[in-house]
Amino acid sequence: MAVCGPLTVSSAAQTQTPASAATHSVVTWGASADRQGAGPADRSYRLIVRTSVGGTNMRIRLSNAFGENPVTFASAYAGLRKQGAELVRGSNRALSFGGAASVTVPAGETVLSDPLPGKLAAQSDLVISLYVTGAQGPTTGHGMAMQTNYATAGDHAAEEGAANWTDPMGSWYWLDAVDVETSTAVGSLVALGDSITDGWQSSTDLDRRWPDYLSRRLQKADTPVKGVANEGISGNKVLADGAGQSALNRLQRDVLSHPGVRTVFLFEGVNDIKAHSGVTAQDMIDGYRKIIERAHAAGKCVVGSTIGPFKGWYEWDAAAESVRLEVNQFIRDSGELDAVTDFDRILRSPYDHERISPFFDNGDHLHPNDKGMQAMADAVAVESLTSC
Repeated sequence: MAVCGPLTVSSAAQTQTPASAATHSVVTWGASADRQGAGPADRSYRLIVRTSVGGTNMRIRLSNAFGENPVTFASAYAGLRKQGAELVRGSNRALSFGGAASVTVPAGETVLSDPLPGKLAAQSDLVISLYVTGAQGPTTGHGMAMQTNYATAGDHAAEEGAANWTDPMGSWYWLDAVDVETSTAVGSLVALGDSITDGWQSSTDLDRRWPDYLSRRLQKADTPVKGVANEGISGNKVLADGAGQSALNRLQRDVLSHPGVRTVFLFEGVNDIKAHSGVTAQDMIDGYRKIIERAHAAGKCVVGSTIGPFKGWYEWDAAAESVRLEVNQFIRDSGELDAVTDFDRILRSPYDHERISPFFDNGDHLHPNDKGMQAMADAVAVESLTSC
């Protein structure tokens, strides 16, 4: 990994923006915020995220959306990963907030860092290290990162070595977005989904969620959509809070608030259906319509996907299947979405359309394996992402 400047990784996929071109901020990584357990004070967190689009003047967003008390970040650093918790030598740089090295974020609020000068390449392993001195009660974070992160007692955020980072963890805390500055011709896609989008049952630490595969495709494709933010939450529903706030309730924070978003990719609904809570197909359709209307009002394209098969999962029955089929007919045929990707047809067995193909099934008959994740990403028509 070649380092060219304080936070620069040379890459053929890096976004190049002429000095004279107009620029704007675009989200390059995101993870849905949710309520987590109590976070101890006087602790450092090393959070590893994979960028999508490259650019300059990187900023991070720290969220205390679900906290009940203020949280103080005594220091924050951004660097590039070499391996594990170890950083590329000379890459770790201090972040500031309104010119200050530390920031206190009130309960329910978020904060953006100041832009960090320098280039950040597409498809980089970016490492954000936070030293937290004030954290009481529930924290804000993303529970299922499918990425090994690290924590340690005391202040070690500025260190580039891995020796003190002794506590691996499978979640991201407080960090919920990263953006970069790039050409105004470039935009991002936000994937709004549940555990399949979140990447459950894909390979940990290998970035094999379907939005990851799509991100790598977009870097090479002739499209202005280069950024991808994964806003999936395992167990999430369109209509009801539970595993995270519902898609309707978190749409503004997790999708529309991000800069440079051009396209919303909506792929949710199986959790509403299989819960047998009395939700009807019309209820689901009404929920989709509200998301589509709000996204369109914000000037975004909306691409939707059909709900995949899940026969064999313990909550499947004929009644749930009937709702799924009716919802999928709306998604395919209503014309209310700007474009449709048919994940149902991609994932289902040719011998039983109610079941996921054994080739794509991780074993629980609902969640795709790595091959299924890649097949989903490959099914997305790149041109459909700019269809409005």
